[in-house]
Amino acid sequence: MDDFQVIDNCLMVKLPEEVDHHKSSYICERADSYILREEVENIVFDFEDTRFMDSSGIGIIMGRYKKIVCFGGKVFVIHADPQIRRILRVAGLNKLIEIMD
Repeated sequence: MDDFQVIDNCLMVKLPEEVDHHKSSYICERADSYILREEVENIVFDFEDTRFMDSSGIGIIMGRYKKIVCFGGKVFVIHADPQIRRILRVAGLNKLIEIMD
């Protein structure tokens, strides 16, 4: 399965086990190309496989949030473990995006 899929106008991004600066530019470029090419209204970041995320993960989400909100869309996070949730909360992203249980 591809880590990027568009389902019902929603871009699903399955993040890798480690989200760091080495992988962030690839994730950003791929997500942006889908946003521009497809009829994407919302973005869902799936953290199911993710065990580590540094500040570049915040950058990935913030950058896509800034793009999608221009089109009236939303960003969602699913399957985030307690550590990832804490990072998102400390960064204040819980005020901008929806972190689903």
